[in-house]
Amino acid sequence: MNTTISNSKITATIISNGAELISLKNNLTGRENIWNGNPDFWAKHSPILFPIVGTLKNNLYFYNCEHYHLTRHGFARDNVFEIIQQTDNEVVFSLKSNDETLKQYPFQFELQIKYAISENNLHITYNVFNNNDFQMPFSIGGHPAFALDKNFEDYKLEFEADETLEYYPLEKDLLSNQSLKIHLKEKTLPLTYSLFENDALVFKRLKSNSILLKESDSPILNFSFKDFPNFGIWTKVNAPFICLEPWVGYADTIDAKGNILEKEGIQILKPKKNDTFTFIISIL
Repeated sequence: MNTTISNSKITATIISNGAELISLKNNLTGRENIWNGNPDFWAKHSPILFPIVGTLKNNLYFYNCEHYHLTRHGFARDNVFEIIQQTDNEVVFSLKSNDETLKQYPFQFELQIKYAISENNLHITYNVFNNNDFQMPFSIGGHPAFALDKNFEDYKLEFEADETLEYYPLEKDLLSNQSLKIHLKEKTLPLTYSLFENDALVFKRLKSNSILLKESDSPILNFSFKDFPNFGIWTKVNAPFICLEPWVGYADTIDAKGNILEKEGIQILKPKKNDTFTFIISIL
């Protein structure tokens, strides 16, 4: 089922399967900003990553001496969410633990996803509830893909801070222990497919809390993510989209031991508590 929220400036459409954003249109120009999901390149639009981000070593982890199988990016993106609140410019989706999720992730949880429009901004909020009497490990992240209408090389990313980017290459979907650096010129990263020949750029930390996407030097959207300590940038070679991915957590390192409570980047939520994380897409 598709759900639409809108104002005079932007319109967002979300599907119940995965509570996934599939459209974000500029009502003034008619421009579609979200990737169309062409399966020739990548059949998703903006999946939600939970209860892990990235890949576990051997797709396994252990908790309380039991081993569990969990595939890349977790199961939230493959489950149907329920709408629990809706107005013209706001909608909240909910996914609760069930018999199937408990086989992969032995925790009682609720994951709420809120989409809210204000002016030219789409606020996306993840609210994670630990409904257990014990602590709950989790990671969560976004994976929005932005459509690029022109040649890929016509686009660039302008970072909020003047920084040297340090990223960790992926080795069979796991993070290397060795990092590489990208030196920005005037805070700007020109987009080229050669950046992604070995998959995503994974940043454990950034100085910037926002990134501006530019098309031929003209800003088309601003992406703000101050609640998220980790970040990924990804595309497929020759694909006409770029993913800007705010994360709390990331893939296992190549020497990970499998204990979910000791996983690098994992969050530990106290019993009967919740935590929220918001990022903002501003259409320019």
